[in-house]
Amino acid sequence: MIEVGMKDIIKSYGADTVLKGVTFDIQTGEKIGLIGSNGCGKTTIFKVIYGIENYEDGFLSKRKDTTIGYLQQVPDMTDEHETLDVLKKAFSDVFQIQKEMKILEERMNRTSGSKLEKLMKRYGELQESFEHAEGYEIDVKLGKICSGLEISEELQNQNFNTLSGGEKTRVMLGKILLENPDVLLLDEPTNHLDIDSVEWLEEFLKEYEGAALIVSHDRYFLDKVVTKIVEIEDAKATKYHGNYSYYVKEKECRFLAEFENFKNIQKKIKAMKAAAERYRIWGRINTDNNAHMARAKRLEAKIEELQEIRKPKEKRKIGLEFSGSHRSGKDVIYVKNLIKSFEKVNILHDLDFFLNFRERVVILGKNGTGKTTFFRILLGEINPDKGEVKIGSRVNIGYLEQEVVFDNEDLNIVDLFREYFPMTEGEARNKLARFMFYRNDVFKRVKDLSGGEKVRLRLCLLMHQDINFLLLDEPTNHLDIESKEMIEEALTEFDGTILFISHDRYFINKITQRVVELDNKKFKNFLGNYNYYREKKTAQGNSTALASKNKEKKKLSTNGKRSVENEIKRYKNRILEIEEEIAWLEREIVMKEEDMKKYPADFTKLNEIYEAKCDLKNRVDKLYEEWGHCDNGDTL
Repeated sequence: MIEVGMKDIIKSYGADTVLKGVTFDIQTGEKIGLIGSNGCGKTTIFKVIYGIENYEDGFLSKRKDTTIGYLQQVPDMTDEHETLDVLKKAFSDVFQIQKEMKILEERMNRTSGSKLEKLMKRYGELQESFEHAEGYEIDVKLGKICSGLEISEELQNQNFNTLSGGEKTRVMLGKILLENPDVLLLDEPTNHLDIDSVEWLEEFLKEYEGAALIVSHDRYFLDKVVTKIVEIEDAKATKYHGNYSYYVKEKECRFLAEFENFKNIQKKIKAMKAAAERYRIWGRINTDNNAHMARAKRLEAKIEELQEIRKPKEKRKIGLEFSGSHRSGKDVIYVKNLIKSFEKVNILHDLDFFLNFRERVVILGKNGTGKTTFFRILLGEINPDKGEVKIGSRVNIGYLEQEVVFDNEDLNIVDLFREYFPMTEGEARNKLARFMFYRNDVFKRVKDLSGGEKVRLRLCLLMHQDINFLLLDEPTNHLDIESKEMIEEALTEFDGTILFISHDRYFINKITQRVVELDNKKFKNFLGNYNYYREKKTAQGNSTALASKNKEKKKLSTNGKRSVENEIKRYKNRILEIEEEIAWLEREIVMKEEDMKKYPADFTKLNEIYEAKCDLKNRVDKLYEEWGHCDNGDTL
């Protein structure tokens, strides 16, 4: 059943036509990803469907009584309300029924006879409506949404208008999900959510009975949730029946087929031109026979028609590359027993970390666990309370911060670039164009740029510096999909070391070789990409759940006489962690042994490497000892 249908929708803003005959529909229960470059008209489509924007031509249909919920990127609510009251607005109709029921209860206590019968009949109707609307489940629903989106009790009791933009978006998303509309219009729903909340939302939407039209730059999220992609390009809509990964492959296949067809048409045009020319020559020779000239004209008309078929637009290959830089030493970062606290709150405790040349490592962890703090320690912006932090020899760091700022934001883009790298305006514009700053864009003042444009400008500057180690803090925030793919391509070719923080799982899978999770103030290593990390975490979770279940069974059988430590016999989750760490450390030991061969006559350097190798071996020995205890069922 079609919930919403768009047929040949045309929408303009002044002389700028944003939508040129956009056609697609939203079926009951369907989950659709709406993608396209920034400014292509995605948000306009949402506003047209929701009814807050008009359109010039075309046809928009909605199924009778269809309810629509719209999550905007910038929430619109100015009333003074506590956050919990904003969430409860989702149940305003149910609360109205409840209010009428309470009024009737009071009246029934003061009434008798036939009047009482009428009141009781009306009360029964209201009670049936209340139950149908799941009024008795309101607290359960609120708890589920608040838990999944991490809307804490403290946040619920705050005035909504005092919340940050990200917190407001989370609350409004929660409100819309609680309203349970037939069609969800979600504009960047994963913004401001950490990975756990995003994964909760994925599961929620997959089970959601209503339909959803989703604008998102989170490709992993689109892969998990949607079953159809609608791409807005050149103000028109193209449909792909699959998730995002299917869309990428299918679009490439369609391009190749269209390009092959275009080449065949060009061959045909060439042959037809030659034939038309022959007919014209014959026509000039045989002036008394007009048939040749008539054939030439028919061919030329057909050629003109075929020439209107445009060459398919190839995906832009920017070919970015970082400036050449001398390589760093083998050991890029060495951190041992790091401790850091703020106002007596311990953030990082007894933390160890190693990073080698050309490694690509991501740091994962919940918001506020200390990931950015760790970066600031590496940059020397703050000092640790205790521990050893060493940056390797010949390491040149390039840093991309979460919120990009420049020293002189009153300059325009091209002048700022030339301040860093003296060159002609033409040369600067050529380099900026590779980062999608075209034509008059280069004359925008830096302070007027969007978050994504500032990220692109910072990366443009970094690429032209002598850098062999990149520290990236949420590098894909604010970027559209095209920009993300451009950055991925450049980072893949980067001949140096990368350490980054990110919640972008698709990006992590593309770039990383090792996942480091910051949990309980320490690092845990996983030698693989994000998918590998999730598999291991799921296995650990299942193992923990099984151990907990066995513990409960034993508790019941022994009537609580045995302690928890004696009841758990196997620690499968800890075994997995130990095996991961041992594998990583043993790889480090092999690399140290290779380094020792390079310095046979340099006693100082040799001794330094040997001590580091011994330290690693000691750690491996301790881990093997712990592994043995776990495997034998001993308690830790």
